[in-house]
Amino acid sequence: MNSWDETIGQTIDLIQDGKDIFSNQYVILALTFAVFFYIRRLQQRTGWMLLNPILIAIVLIIIYLKITGVSFGVYKQGAQLIDFWLKPAVVALGVPLYLQLDAIKRLWFPIVMSQLVGCLVGIVSVVFVAKLCGAPDIIILSMASKSVTTPIAMEVTQSLGGIPSLTAAVVVITGIIGALVGFKTLSWGHVNSPIAQGLSMGAASHAVGASTAMAYSSKYGAFASLGITLNGIFTALLTPTILRLMGVI
Repeated sequence: MNSWDETIGQTIDLIQDGKDIFSNQYVILALTFAVFFYIRRLQQRTGWMLLNPILIAIVLIIIYLKITGVSFGVYKQGAQLIDFWLKPAVVALGVPLYLQLDAIKRLWFPIVMSQLVGCLVGIVSVVFVAKLCGAPDIIILSMASKSVTTPIAMEVTQSLGGIPSLTAAVVVITGIIGALVGFKTLSWGHVNSPIAQGLSMGAASHAVGASTAMAYSSKYGAFASLGITLNGIFTALLTPTILRLMGVI
């Protein structure tokens, strides 16, 4: 009987040790980076749009958490370093932007106007489609700022009385879709200018689109980061007014 109890105890200890390994901060970090860079390398080799490293990494990490029983809270705590370095990485986008300063000064008016129109179209289109599908007002409020970075989108949604967590999910989905089909759609529309393509990717699919643009060249990335900035400002300023005019609030 004692032998049986010892065997059970050892088994439980092994399972616990396994969970400790799976939830280890360095294992989580290594796994996240390995999955992302492997899928990115695979996408570069094959050229398949569906092999988006962000999309595949999210799916594989969810599967990992489900199989190992590690909670999202533990994963988030272990991946804090990624979140920490994300902020200076975004600031670093200002370097290629500075290198394109002459072009920005020369084209400031069409750049500002294109971003203003892009912001208006982005908000009006999602509100119109959501209303057409019969979505309640709280869902519409949560989706209106889908095309800007998560912090801005969540703040806008919170100020409007929407659901910030839903907004965060919609922002991620928008970014992934933009990264998958953005450049292909621009190509079909015969938009060949690097400036126009970069601005469009930043305005439509925020940081995910900017990272995709940066993979093409620093010039694409610079104007994509400019698109993120301008669209974020316009969205924060204009969303309440547009929603009021459309009868949502």
